Amino acid sequence: MDTSAKKFPESFLWGGATAANQLEGGFHEGNKGMNIADVLPGGKERLAILQSPGFDFQIDESKYSYPNHEAIDFYHRYKEDIALFAEMGFKAYRMSIAWTRIFPNGDELEPNEEGLAFYDRVFDELHKYGIEPVVTISHYEMPVNLVKEYGGWRDRQVVTFFERYVNAIFNRYKNKVKYWMTFNEINSGLMMPIMGLGFSIQKEEDRYQGTFQAYHHQFVASSIAVKACHEIIPDAKIGCMILFAPVYSYDSNPENVMYAIQEENIFNYFCADVQVRGEYPTFIKRYFKEHNINLDIREGDLELIKEHTVDYIGFSYYMSRTEKKDKSDQENIQGNIMSGVKNPFLKASDWGWEIDPIGLRISLNKLYGRYQVPLFVVENGLGAYDKVEEDGSINDDYRIDYIREHIQAMGEAIEDGVELMGYTSWGCIDLVSASTGEFEKRYGFIYVDKHDDGSGTLERKKKKSFFWYKDVIASNGEKL
Repeated sequence: MDTSAKKFPESFLWGGATAANQLEGGFHEGNKGMNIADVLPGGKERLAILQSPGFDFQIDESKYSYPNHEAIDFYHRYKEDIALFAEMGFKAYRMSIAWTRIFPNGDELEPNEEGLAFYDRVFDELHKYGIEPVVTISHYEMPVNLVKEYGGWRDRQVVTFFERYVNAIFNRYKNKVKYWMTFNEINSGLMMPIMGLGFSIQKEEDRYQGTFQAYHHQFVASSIAVKACHEIIPDAKIGCMILFAPVYSYDSNPENVMYAIQEENIFNYFCADVQVRGEYPTFIKRYFKEHNINLDIREGDLELIKEHTVDYIGFSYYMSRTEKKDKSDQENIQGNIMSGVKNPFLKASDWGWEIDPIGLRISLNKLYGRYQVPLFVVENGLGAYDKVEEDGSINDDYRIDYIREHIQAMGEAIEDGVELMGYTSWGCIDLVSASTGEFEKRYGFIYVDKHDDGSGTLERKKKKSFFWYKDVIASNGEKL
């Protein structure tokens, strides 16, 4: 790959990304209700516990710790953190609104004023520094009440509750937020429905029907949100958000090539096809037939989905995925809720996620070639162990190398003709890992003194990458 710096558009949105449930804390303050993240215990088994039979979505502090409850206390320290983002030169900050701050149980008729006022303050602070909020409406934090009482997105009533929620935030923030996204990593529910779809698979025979019915309801809700956004905030842009990982065939065996194509169609393209093209893709018909899936599609649903498609695609990119139809003789790897076979050409992070910057260029070309709508890399970063030296410095050259190579890949994609809106590096400030509940898996340019045993002062420190990224933004990607 040509490693010379490429020209980025003058309007390119450089910044960072977080999620409310992973950094805010204040989980019971401001009349906030309980969401899925609030009942997630800390530790590598958290997702297995959440999906185990009989899990009652109750907090049990006698057995578990709950790092999301305090997280890094952005709820009280947002001014300090936003000032640090501004010092790096952020043009945009991708964040989420906690649904349960606005509707604590999810099914109320009126929103919670304290929650609305909190985000008013956050948006005002961002605009004070000229930083554009890029807001995810639903980011892995569904109200627990909607999970327990309705079974998550499998119940059509949740569409009505979501419509009430989006109307409340669009009307409240119509003069403050111009970039929106509907559901975070919407396709992740194919592998882990509890976080995005609000239910867990208790019986294998329920896997397909319940999952895809829940997806249909989300597609309807997404189109309702797009329609409302365009009507209430005509100058805003609203996108979908997917987890994208290009799928490589392990070798040139046609069976493995076909298997990789099928995996990529279902995981990478199914949700995007519906939200961007406005219709169910042709390949899904055979899939539905083979898995005995019969969707309850109401009158007007397909017309709504067709008419109200998203303006852009936001996506996360951390790694690629290599597939082989028969994996029995291969070493399997795990990363970002996905699994596949080990790619012999790639190195991996401390957590085993394979590192593939060229895969980002491949992803950008695939997505733009398929959809011809603007793209936005809204998550990308390296989770790693960081060491604070005796002099207080944090020399995270590995993170700089990782992000540099991915920015170079984006530059190449722009040269290829891809329309790219921006780049917001994931976990621009250290936060709680979604998959493992750890603080030690650090992504940020800003170090937070908080540890897995609960100790720490929450003091913020600038890592070496902080100053490097500041130069990248100031030079619009020319100084890498």
